[in-house]
Amino acid sequence: MASQDPSSRRVSGSDPEAATAERRGRRLSLSRRLFFFGEDDFEGEATILDLSTGGCQATSVTEVQVGTVLRLSLFLQDQQWPVRIDGAIVRWVKDNSFGLEFTDIRSAQRERIRAIIMKAKL
Repeated sequence: MASQDPSSRRVSGSDPEAATAERRGRRLSLSRRLFFFGEDDFEGEATILDLSTGGCQATSVTEVQVGTVLRLSLFLQDQQWPVRIDGAIVRWVKDNSFGLEFTDIRSAQRERIRAIIMKAKL
């Protein structure tokens, strides 16, 4: 399968409604802790509002910018260890909420998220 430039299939980075319409797959509404880390010692804490295998929506008092690449630690229910995401890009920001796309995630970590979503949907 050929690789596609992510920007060619993305809507405006500042339009969360359009970004929401483009989502694929199951999403799980929840309220869990998320720590994020960026370049130059940039870090913060957020609350995950919803989660899919491809990304999440979160809210934080720490301001993030569209296009910022972050490393994440997600503290999810019934999980002894946080889910680690090696790369996530901020796709949209509105007030204190923002959307993240998981761009670099190990398959075992994606499987952990998928299992949590599937278990919650039963």
